[in-house]
Amino acid sequence: MAKDLFQTDLKAVRRPVESANGLPNAHYIDPEVFARESEFVLKQNWAGLAVASDVPEPGDAKPMEFLGVPLLLLRDKDGDVRVFENICRHRGMKLVTEARKFEGAIRCPYHSWCYSTKGKLVSTPHVGGPGHNTHDSIDKDTLGLNEVRSHIWRDVVFIDLSGKAAPFEEVHSNLIARWSEFDKPLFHGGDDSRFQLDVKTNYKLAVENYCESYHLPWVHPGLNSYSRLEDHYNIAEYGQYSGQGTLVYRQFTDADGNAAFPDFDGLSDKWDDGAEYIAVYPNVLLGAQRDHAFAIVLEPKAHNQTMEHIHLYYASKDTKTENREKNSAMWKEVFEEDIFVVEGMQSGRHAPSFDGGRFSPAMDGPTHCFHDWIARQLENVHGQHA
Repeated sequence: MAKDLFQTDLKAVRRPVESANGLPNAHYIDPEVFARESEFVLKQNWAGLAVASDVPEPGDAKPMEFLGVPLLLLRDKDGDVRVFENICRHRGMKLVTEARKFEGAIRCPYHSWCYSTKGKLVSTPHVGGPGHNTHDSIDKDTLGLNEVRSHIWRDVVFIDLSGKAAPFEEVHSNLIARWSEFDKPLFHGGDDSRFQLDVKTNYKLAVENYCESYHLPWVHPGLNSYSRLEDHYNIAEYGQYSGQGTLVYRQFTDADGNAAFPDFDGLSDKWDDGAEYIAVYPNVLLGAQRDHAFAIVLEPKAHNQTMEHIHLYYASKDTKTENREKNSAMWKEVFEEDIFVVEGMQSGRHAPSFDGGRFSPAMDGPTHCFHDWIARQLENVHGQHA
């Protein structure tokens, strides 16, 4: 089955950018191929789930779903963020159905088995019969919640559903080193610094569009008026990430023309006028700038639907609400300008003679990097199932 679904010409995708084709149409419009990609790309690598700021206080819990898997994002009583399968170990009942704070145990609504915020099974009422809350065959120590391997970087909660990926710090060592100057606290702006965009496109097209600056003059004329196409550079290292940078970042200012937000401490001169925008494969988009940052977690809901979760961050907790709101509105306008592009490409993938397209060697290197990475993951699967 897997072999049949991946009988697309990935060799053409793996060629050098000068002669490569993009991924074939089926990888955007075929629900079966999307399902297999979900299993062997999104679930086998460190994928973005949420941000730790979604559960800011101990006891905070948020039920989520990732590719059909019921999950629970939880900050335990000691303040550590964890991800569990959102099911009771008794009969698989969903434990939590809406975001809430747990002051005590997490209780299953079906038979009242209870778990601590660290996932330990602590109570099994009547499991041995009426009035008997223990049974020799029920070992609480082995029946805690199933924890999903997770790692937090730049507040993004990455998960490895397979449990087999190499350590996050190893997989992304190059990017962590590249942005080591930003390895310091960053603070989520709160409710006025988060928004969502529901986009009718395959998540890969959102990644591809974000990676490159080629489209700026036509899709983002306002942004291009001061951060021109020629002021950008490609980031294309054929690893786990790619993107673009600008040499003329304009610091966000308030109504009086002053810097609206404090800079992150200890940055080198590079960041006075520079900024970088990088896609962390497979589904996280990050921005690093001197005075604020952002993270976009792409939630693949179907082969043709993606929910974009956007979060803005600052170097200090003490920022003015009106400045944060204006900054959020500015970024929302920019990101909304991309919607017609990614939805247009999604529709275009139904043209039967489209062969995945060609890349500009000068401008599309970051996008080709992403296609090459996807193709490499699928070739590995094909080899295992051939």
